[in-house]
Amino acid sequence: MRTAATASALLDRRAFLRMAGAAWLATLGPRAAFALARADAVFASGCMDHAGRFAIAVLSEDGTVIDRTPLPARSHGMAYSPATNHLVAFARRPGTFALVIDRGGKAAPVTIAAAEDRHFFGHGCFSPDGRLLYASENDFDANRGVIGLYDARDGYRRIGEYSTYGIGTHDLSVSDDGRLLIAANGGIETHPDFGRTKLNLDHMEPSLALIDAATGGLVQRHALPEKLRQLSTRHVDLDEKGRIWFACQYEGPRNDLPPLVGHFGKGEDLTFLSLPEETTIGLANYVGAIAVNRREGLVGLTSPNGGRFVVLDAESGRVLREEDVPDAAGIAAAPHGFAVSSYDGRFAGRRADVAWDQHIAGLAPPR
Repeated sequence: MRTAATASALLDRRAFLRMAGAAWLATLGPRAAFALARADAVFASGCMDHAGRFAIAVLSEDGTVIDRTPLPARSHGMAYSPATNHLVAFARRPGTFALVIDRGGKAAPVTIAAAEDRHFFGHGCFSPDGRLLYASENDFDANRGVIGLYDARDGYRRIGEYSTYGIGTHDLSVSDDGRLLIAANGGIETHPDFGRTKLNLDHMEPSLALIDAATGGLVQRHALPEKLRQLSTRHVDLDEKGRIWFACQYEGPRNDLPPLVGHFGKGEDLTFLSLPEETTIGLANYVGAIAVNRREGLVGLTSPNGGRFVVLDAESGRVLREEDVPDAAGIAAAPHGFAVSSYDGRFAGRRADVAWDQHIAGLAPPR
């Protein structure tokens, strides 16, 4: 199992300083070094500056930008390995690059190019030991989701792929013991010839799949019921009990109020939360990101469409807090509650000179 610090996806400054290495720390300016020295947690997020340049930024819990690494184009989600201190930024769909950054400064960034007839879906995760990188990818001519397997010990060479047993795969996660991969198959068909156009909204196939990490075999698959076929299963996170929380985006009529959040475990059926009607209305049929704070037993949701931030009790599913956050973007577990960003540059009450992208990664110490 993960340690408490790892479970909360947090990094205390002493652990970060030990991992970062003197070479990288020496590159920081006085303001960034001061912010890092005072930080209780450190995060990463994709961003864009006023000149339209893209980067991946490391920042403290108060929103101070510590450093930036340029990206060739817009990123989306990230994967971080506390075992190796490697951070990966994945291109936004239908992008074809992923950039690996060694946070210890021991190696230059590595660019991963998508395989022929594949593109990245914007998400991925590491095996617990950091030896494998898993990436959600689109086999677009066959209209199927796949998980690309990359060997982190061999320059991130692509060594194979698994089926996700669905289409429109988006987020990926891995169980604490590394045995199961969790794929959120959004159910939406896309093809790079049509950009980001959704090609099958009248016959979507959303599902959630558990996959054997050693063999790629299907362990469990949940297709959404017919009445929820336009509910795209997009993002996942795990709580302290190993339950998988999932968040959805609805592609049906705007006046519908479908459930947007639920959870399940191995051998269990899907359980959808019955949120109060006013909460569901506030989320505007679109949960853009979900995060679990294991230490405090909380689940956090953000909705850019609704400009909303919602906190749930992980045990009961009860709504504990709701807050208006215009242009709400990313969310990650913080020392107390959650760190929330916005597309207009706000993070933890501080406005940066960049626009933050949709996701935040918490950086965690080695096990």
